[in-house]
Amino acid sequence: MSVQERKERERAGRERLIVATARELAEQQGWDAVTTRRLAERIEYSQPVLYSHFRGKREIIGAVALEGAAEMATALRAATSAVDGPDARVTALARAYLDFAERNPAVYDAMFRLDGGLAFAQEDTPEPLKDAFAALLECLGEVAGDGVHPALFTEVFWAALHGLATLTRAGRLPPGDAEQRLGLLVDRLAVL
Repeated sequence: MSVQERKERERAGRERLIVATARELAEQQGWDAVTTRRLAERIEYSQPVLYSHFRGKREIIGAVALEGAAEMATALRAATSAVDGPDARVTALARAYLDFAERNPAVYDAMFRLDGGLAFAQEDTPEPLKDAFAALLECLGEVAGDGVHPALFTEVFWAALHGLATLTRAGRLPPGDAEQRLGLLVDRLAVL
């Protein structure tokens, strides 16, 4: 291994450590607790080392969002591949999405609530974000219905899932009715 390869490997390792530490801190204490000073202390590197990888918290949030999008895409595909039939796949997809949002609140915030400097639904949208949407589209496209654009249908269904995830987490919806809400969403919106 050349010196250059070793340095690149070490740099990539530091970046993974920074992202993992930011994610852990955010999940434990919220994103307000994630500062470059605290991250530098936790990973035992100086703040200038941190800034040599990320220009600031915004880029760190973006890196966490990209990692989360890749994980979400994997979870959605695993859930939908484990069942047969379009109705069962849509239910599995919706449940997997809501479970991901509940289990990873700080990552979910990085993906959809905080400014990570990432472009959505544009030419320069990063590949992990495109792939997470593709994981939704793969399942939902098959139930969009005649004359309905599959991507547009997927956006509407995704918006409904996001609303459920966000309102449930904020305590705006009674927790006892979560399964009924999921059933209504799948029965009324996805299986027309």
